[in-house]
Amino acid sequence: MSIEHWWPKLKPSTQKWLIENNGDAVPQEVVSEITQAGGPATSDAWWTGQNEPPGFYFPDEAVDWIESVANDEAVGNGEEPADEEEPDRP
Repeated sequence: MSIEHWWPKLKPSTQKWLIENNGDAVPQEVVSEITQAGGPATSDAWWTGQNEPPGFYFPDEAVDWIESVANDEAVGNGEEPADEEEPDRP
């Protein structure tokens, strides 16, 4: 299940932590909540980069998605980040 589907199932405090600590190692209790919400299992290679220190890390695509939520480019309810359009100029 992709992040857009399980993100809304997380507690608001967890979403806030993930936004404020985007790109950092994810604590085990947060990993457990994500797994319970339908996110990847901790044994899934999705969680770790090959050159990362030990721990659970989001892949770049998920970090970018969380950043877009933090910047209000997506509402965090399963919608894709909005594309910004240039305003029409006369």
